[in-house]
Amino acid sequence: MDKKECFGILERVFPLGESGLREVPLECLECSDRVLCLRRAISTKEGIGMRTEKLNQTPAKGFRERLKRWSDRKELNRQMDKNREQGRKWWK
Repeated sequence: MDKKECFGILERVFPLGESGLREVPLECLECSDRVLCLRRAISTKEGIGMRTEKLNQTPAKGFRERLKRWSDRKELNRQMDKNREQGRKWWK
């Protein structure tokens, strides 16, 4: 099965809306590949950057939240390194 040309492109499948929040377009909600597409989009360089930015904007209250945030950052860095090692064409 062929994927659509917008498959996994963050700015097409999860763009910033007028309110400054990311929104899934209506046509994506009707697509049968939407779950895989959105997962691919947030695993790209841009998607990891978006997730890192969101993580940095969220204040951590208390030790538990700071530890969770540190762990999440570490996981995002691992994903970035893994993508670089695999040399995926969308990473360049």
